[in-house]
Amino acid sequence: MRIPTPLSATAIAAAALLALPGTATAAPASSPLLPVASLAADRLATADLVAAAKWGTDSPIDDPAREQQVLDTVAAQARQIGADPDEIRRIFRDQIEANKVVQRGLFARWTAHPDQAPTTKPDLNVVRQTINRINTSLVQSLADTTPDRTVPTCRPELTVAAVQVTYEKHPDFLHTKALIRSLASICRD
Repeated sequence: MRIPTPLSATAIAAAALLALPGTATAAPASSPLLPVASLAADRLATADLVAAAKWGTDSPIDDPAREQQVLDTVAAQARQIGADPDEIRRIFRDQIEANKVVQRGLFARWTAHPDQAPTTKPDLNVVRQTINRINTSLVQSLADTTPDRTVPTCRPELTVAAVQVTYEKHPDFLHTKALIRSLASICRD
């Protein structure tokens, strides 16, 4: 169970993103990167279900075959809409790694506190359908925001977007940390 900590999560997200290179410029009042940050957070929310589906099974958190399938699919989607497939692969590598941060964190929590472990297993194939839908939307959103992701104000705008998403969705520390990881290569520095 996640405990909402909007103030501390917001501060963590802002501080971490502002510490990244290229963030010395003042952030704008709103960000065109909000859809990207929001979809990244939505994708991270599926990590709880993936972890629950894998918990107590021999399904590993690291799944190179599935990861490659995701990367190939999003690269093909990028090509179809005229986006840079290599850039999309790089961004989705971060999405995948962030998802695994959540899964590992939940496994550690459930190992330490078995009473918090899931008692039912979601169908991983159904969860993956949701992930695939989010992936498609995220590829499109990344393509749509290419000009916004190539300017010097990208990091401040991304910071604003991450703070707003954190405020709206109230992720816990684990999910906030993973959100920051998922946004690492959104801006072209």
